[in-house]
Formats: sequence, C-alpha cells, structure tokens
Amino acid sequence: MNGDNVGPNFIRDIVEEDVRANRDGGIVVTRFPPEPNGYLHIGHAKAVCLDFGMALDFGGRCHLRMDDTNPSKETEEFVEAIKTDIRWLGFDWGDHFYYSADYFRKMYDIAEELIRHGHAYVCGLSQEEWKTYRGVPTAPGTPSPHRDRPADESLDLFRRMRAGEFADGELCLRSRIDMASPNIHFRDPVLYRILHTPHYRAGDSWCIYPMYDFAHPIEDALEGITHSLCTLEFEVHRPLYDWVIDRMDELGMLKSVNGVKIRPRQREFARLNLSYTIMSKRKLQQLVAEKRVSGWDDPRMPTLAGLRRRGYTPEAIREFARRIGVTKFESLTDMALLEHCLREDLNRRAPRAMAVLRPLKLVIENYPDGDEETFDAVNNPEDPAAGTRKVPFSRELYIERDDFMENPPAKFHRLAPGREVRLRYACYVTCTGVEKDSAGNVTAVLCKFDPQSRGGGTPDGRRVKGTIHWVSARHAVPAEFRLYDRLFTKENPADESDGSPFVDHINPASLETVQGWVEPLMAFAAPGTPVQFERLGYFCPDLRDAEPGKAVFNRSVTLRDSWARAMKAGKED
Repeated sequence: MNGDNVGPNFIRDIVEEDVRANRDGGIVVTRFPPEPNGYLHIGHAKAVCLDFGMALDFGGRCHLRMDDTNPSKETEEFVEAIKTDIRWLGFDWGDHFYYSADYFRKMYDIAEELIRHGHAYVCGLSQEEWKTYRGVPTAPGTPSPHRDRPADESLDLFRRMRAGEFADGELCLRSRIDMASPNIHFRDPVLYRILHTPHYRAGDSWCIYPMYDFAHPIEDALEGITHSLCTLEFEVHRPLYDWVIDRMDELGMLKSVNGVKIRPRQREFARLNLSYTIMSKRKLQQLVAEKRVSGWDDPRMPTLAGLRRRGYTPEAIREFARRIGVTKFESLTDMALLEHCLREDLNRRAPRAMAVLRPLKLVIENYPDGDEETFDAVNNPEDPAAGTRKVPFSRELYIERDDFMENPPAKFHRLAPGREVRLRYACYVTCTGVEKDSAGNVTAVLCKFDPQSRGGGTPDGRRVKGTIHWVSARHAVPAEFRLYDRLFTKENPADESDGSPFVDHINPASLETVQGWVEPLMAFAAPGTPVQFERLGYFCPDLRDAEPGKAVFNRSVTLRDSWARAMKAGKED
C-alpha cells in the first residue's frame, strides 16, 4: 500500500516512550479482549490492528482473550468466528489464547480477599434503588445501608450467593471506595451479580458472575499485560481499573518478568465511527434477529465476515486502519476512504475479465455464422507478470444495454445507429440497425465489423472514441450478480436524536440482483477470489452460494472513486 497518508497514532508514542524508559523491563504485551456475543466488525478491526500491531512493532506479543463474563449472550459460535476473523486479518496470538471463564475461581478468591480486607461488601439494594443512592456527579451519593456490614457477614452472604441460595438481583457484591467521588463509576461499583444462567464454557458451575470492570484488570494483571488499550468510553472507568490493580498489588498478585513487576496501565483511544454504518453489536444483532439482513455475514453488514464475503481483503482493511490513525477525538470517518483502500489493493491484485450484467444481443451481420475465434486479453495491466488469456468471439455477442442508445445525446460515445465503436480486445463494429419486439423495445443491435480491425486496431490508424466490453453469446456462462450499496441512507444512522430509530433509515436499494453473463473462465473462479469486471467494478464469487456450475458474484465496490477525486481536488485547490 501507499506509504503516504499515515494517520496519527498517539498510542504508538506512548508505547515508544515506555520502551525507551524501560518501564516493565522494556517489554510490550497487549491483548484483544472481545466479548463472544456477536461477530467482529470493522470497528473491532481497528482495535485488532492496534493491539496486535503495537506488539509486533515493538517485539512483544498480543493475547487473545474471550471476555465471556455474561453467559446470557455468549456462544462458542461467536468464539470461533472471532478467531477466524483475526487470523484472516493476518494476526496470530500463538499460545496466548484465554477465556475469562478460566479465571472465575481466581476472581472469586480475590473477591473474598477484598471482603476480608474491608474493600468490598454484600449489598441488598435493588438496581433501581442503587441508581438513586448513587446520585449525580455534582453531589455526593448516599451510602448503601449495607455499606458497613461486617466482613464476616458479607463473606458468609457472598459464599451463599455462590451456593445459589438467592435469586437473580437479590444481592450483589460491591466495592467500598468513595461515595463522594465526582466520577459516579467510582461510587462503590458492583463487582459480582447473581445470574442463574448456564455458561457456554463453565456450564452450571457458577451462578454469580464478575462484572467486566472487575474481571478485566484482574485478567490483565494475571497475564502480565503492559498496555491495556481500550476505546474512549472506558476512560471514566480507568480509576476503577487502577483501584483493582492496586488491590492486586497489595495482595502480591502482580506478575513479575525477569524480576520486574508488571503493572498494567489502561489507555483509551477513539473508536471507529463509519458513515452510513452501524457499529453497535446490539443493533447489528437486531438486524439479524429481525431478518432485515440475511445473517451476520450478509455482505451489506460491517462485520468482517460480511466484508470478507463481499470481497474485501485483509490488506485493504489493515491499510484503512493505518490511514485513519489513532486519536482521542470522536469523529465520523467517510465510508469512501474504506472503499478507496479496497480499490487500491484490488487494482493491483485482481485479474480482469468481461461480464455483461444487463444484456442486449449484438449480431455481427458480416461475420460468418458458425465461425469463432479467440482474442488475447490482458489479465491485469498493473501486473505485467499476469500475462494474457484467450477470449472467445463469435457472430452473436452480449453487450450492456446501457452501451446502446437509439437516439443518443451529443456526448454519448458508445454504440448508436451509424456509429462505430471498438469491441474491447476484438475489433471495430458499426451499428447498421436494430430488431424490436411488438412493444417497440430493442431486442438486438445489428452491426458490421471491419475485418482489418481484428485485435483492436486498423491499418489506416483511425481511432474511435468509444470502447465497450462484451461476451460471446455462444460461450458465455450465465451468472447472478448481487449489486450491493450502503445499508443505510442516513450518514449517521446511530444518531437517533431526531426520534427516528436507525431501522427507519435502511436503504431499500441496498441490494439489487440481476442475471447476466460472464466469459467462460469465470465459471471456474474460486469463491472469494477478486476480479475486476471491466468497466463495471470489482466482484468476487460468493463464499456461500457460488460453486462449480453456479456463478454467483457479489459486487465488492464500483470503479468510481469519490475519495480519490476529492483528494485530488483538495490538492489542486
């Protein structure tokens, strides 16, 4: 990819300074901790590239950890999908794959220690009551009536919670910190809640589960994470993260490497917000559950599974992440930049082929009926090593319906009565007439070709303004083309401040399916293999539905690059 246009990355500056100062012995250990309650999306890809990228750039390692502390939404299907997506992006965690669930016993023991040392207590307030007691940031909260419960009593209740004696929500374990803190997340937050729900990994072993804000720093400490990189919404949770790390330090539970005690530090960066896209897993789950899309891997979805099925490459996504950079400022990134990165990548790697999406028959009247020949076609003009292929040619062809007009405007440079055009790689043809049905619709275009123009040129050197693509009707393979557009018509569908839910802005034209033709070699194109259909865009055979004898192509992106034009215009200004 282009080495220019690298986005800012303040996290890199922090890590570089830490290494220079020999903090944590100069090692770098990061982690990517997704909750397995859905598929990863393009926003997660930014975090994956950052977490794994920092580890790679500084000779460290990155752990993959399933944040599976909420059993009501998590499944093994999502775990495997996450692992597949990260490997597809080009990253590997080696031997460092973990589950939060595998730390449950250790977390429980730490919670008991916090109770013994007066740092936590069992509370009987309901969630609604607790919100009232917690108060507002501008005034101190009201302590729970159970805040001064003796440690022995809290310990007994906590063990009974663990044994399943209480109903969901009847009791919880809270930290004893600071009810007057201006940060309401620091006002005795919940550490454990009761949830009588089987865990996909731990089964029925537990009926109490740790909250993420408690589990996360413990896991980081036990694994020796040096840089815990989170999105910006966790910034207000950082004091609690540090509080838990401090308690771990007091208990002598921080990991040491080569005699150096590793103290994890949390750093926050702005999440990715992409135009015409939803990044909330809850809302993506809603789209799937309500069957507004065909599944998590629907090519209109921003999930990595959906992007992969649509024909996006990991190289393009990594380049996109590199260009947008890492900042602390919330912003809306233009979808056109992601599409531009894909075009740049596919322009170099994708072989060219010809296809006709909306066919109109073209008959060459002076070409012998029954004859056929082949012409050499360039596989990729950006890659000389890609060579050429043979494209069959015959008397009857298919062309795009839009490439012919019976009464064209002045600047129409394609086929029209009396007008000559070049058939890509083949010859020059001149329109001599048309055939129509009873309703007056053109059903075939009649032409004559210049035999001297075989291969695309003429002895007299004359030139024509129009070049169109085609496929031989005798040799063409039928194909289904799925033309995808943006899923939403609103630039920021996540913004529901106007009272309209995001589903009201689903684009009814986000998918158009047409039946057309491709040149013969495309019948054997492997699912997921990118191709540029000349003049039409980049496509790939569908990973789910395409198979030998069944050509199904998804449009990855059009050839029109609005981002490149905008950048060029900006430089000219």
